[in-house]
Amino acid sequence: MRLGLLVRLFTASHGRIDVEPSAGAAKPRWERSTVTRSEFEASLDLAAEIGAEVVEITQAGQPAAAELLVANAPLRRDLRAMIADRGLSIAALNAAGMPLHPRIGGRARRLIRRTIELASLLDVGTVISMSGTGADGPAASTVNWVSFPWPEESVALRERHWQAAVGLWRDLAGYATSRGVERVALELHPIHLVYNVPTFMRLQDAVGPVIAANVDPSHLFWQGMDPVAVVRALGDSVAHVHVKDTQLIGGEVATAGVLDGRPFGADAPRAWVHRTVGRGHGDDVWTAFFEALREVGYSGALSLENEDPYQDYAEGVREAAAYVRPLLRGLE
Repeated sequence: MRLGLLVRLFTASHGRIDVEPSAGAAKPRWERSTVTRSEFEASLDLAAEIGAEVVEITQAGQPAAAELLVANAPLRRDLRAMIADRGLSIAALNAAGMPLHPRIGGRARRLIRRTIELASLLDVGTVISMSGTGADGPAASTVNWVSFPWPEESVALRERHWQAAVGLWRDLAGYATSRGVERVALELHPIHLVYNVPTFMRLQDAVGPVIAANVDPSHLFWQGMDPVAVVRALGDSVAHVHVKDTQLIGGEVATAGVLDGRPFGADAPRAWVHRTVGRGHGDDVWTAFFEALREVGYSGALSLENEDPYQDYAEGVREAAAYVRPLLRGLE
């Protein structure tokens, strides 16, 4: 397994690479809508500094940069050079989004297709995405995630979402295969149809083995799932891994539960919050997780994704890398 870092690709808001920070530049990196080229290169520098071998490149939900790269061979060569000059390679391209959203789903679907096309041009075999979930009728403005098997009309709505999802992913899986992309790894993520092992298996059974899994333990922890059991159940369907932790706050869980809907952020009380790896769960949990990955034959990237609201981003990434490396050496 190879240590990696998830980095945001520079954006191209007006058909060219952004060079000025956006108005939301003060937001945490995972909430930023635009990233300049200099910020992208700084992330590559950080990846090299922590000893990462690979990077996973995500696109902040915007297809413009992928479209620019697909159309521009010199810019793709420039991108390759930026990465290779730092001793890195690309493990996967990430096109996370909500492809069944009633308002922005079209943009998300375009991003996924352009990312598949870009992956083909860059000889990257894995594209990361999310399954999506639908809405309650054609006039809806947002998604309607049904996670409770009652009342009957909600169950029927979820089945309509599944019909749409199967059709969409059969089309996208076929497109990926036609472009030489081997796996489309869907993150098991609540608010999407695919968020646990049974829902993943349902989609893979309907679409085929091109559909794989991106396992992020942080989303499993707060649901009360066991990442080791998840990895063993998925087996060779694990095509990518995010390394991110979640802290469960006992007193808050006792009264708010794991479905706590209060806002994210360092100042808001919550039952759970994403943390730098090692700050939510200890060595025994993470060692068992890495051992399970090795048992099922996973040899890909361990992509550090930091969304800890209590730490500076770079500080958290450095801490995560320093935490993970000894655990991996212990498995050699």
